[in-house]
Amino acid sequence: MFPLAAGISYVDVHFRGVPRAIATAVLHGAGGVALIDPGPSSTLATLAAALAAAGISMDDVTALLLTHIHLDHAGATGTLVRQHPRMRGYVHGKCAPHMINPERLVASATRLYGDAMDRLWGDVLPVPAGAIAVLTGGERIDAGGRRLDVAYTPGHASHHVSYFNGETGVAFVGDTAGIRLSAGGFVLPPTPPPDIDLEVWRDSIGLIERRRPDTLFLTHFGPSMPAPPHLSALGEHLTLAGRLVKESLSLDGSDESREAWFADAMRREIRGRTLRDDAQTYEIAAPFNLNWRGLARYWRKRT
Repeated sequence: MFPLAAGISYVDVHFRGVPRAIATAVLHGAGGVALIDPGPSSTLATLAAALAAAGISMDDVTALLLTHIHLDHAGATGTLVRQHPRMRGYVHGKCAPHMINPERLVASATRLYGDAMDRLWGDVLPVPAGAIAVLTGGERIDAGGRRLDVAYTPGHASHHVSYFNGETGVAFVGDTAGIRLSAGGFVLPPTPPPDIDLEVWRDSIGLIERRRPDTLFLTHFGPSMPAPPHLSALGEHLTLAGRLVKESLSLDGSDESREAWFADAMRREIRGRTLRDDAQTYEIAAPFNLNWRGLARYWRKRT
């Protein structure tokens, strides 16, 4: 595990065997252990091994704090709760029914990932209703020895929440603050379907700014500081990605060719402003064809 602050660490779960693609935050203290975004079931062995190396058993974990229920963030929740009944999952109320019965969630993901579903995500199991704590935003909760303020931060997903720890100045912001794989690297907004909303997302960025965190903790990947320039870059790149997709929709050809045009444009942007080794990992963390689809859906709904 990598230390972040007193009683806060994080694990690289090596999604698809790649470093710095998915991070799980670990809160550990006298109040027990909590995981923020435990990741997919396909990486559980890596997560458990990293915890064990730090002297933490999965049996010590009592809380799974989910920023949202996309499979790269929350896919392992049902498996974990069934294996360790003391665990309780915290999630926005909009998506609690999809945790209890993930049939529609899995069907939606299968339309995107097809035959790669099991290889990418592993099992996606139901979470017993009694093991779910419903959030709406505005709550203050104690987990892993830390007090956290919950804020509703949609835009990337309509059910996204973020967790703010005032003692350390760390904000656990899931995907609302985008993707940055290394210090000074490109801040990429992940925009997969089905419910990207650029206006609402900008409101959520403003909410995070007003909280004035010292450090943004990103599921993809790890801590980013200082927060103001990161959030400013995210806003600029959200505008950039939206403009490119809107431009692509005016091009002749198929949606597949428009996806490819957008992906090439984003690769040029990222490769010009990040480390060479990071460029491919951005596509693993947020496939560009899916980013195009999310924004294309957004623009088509508006027109």
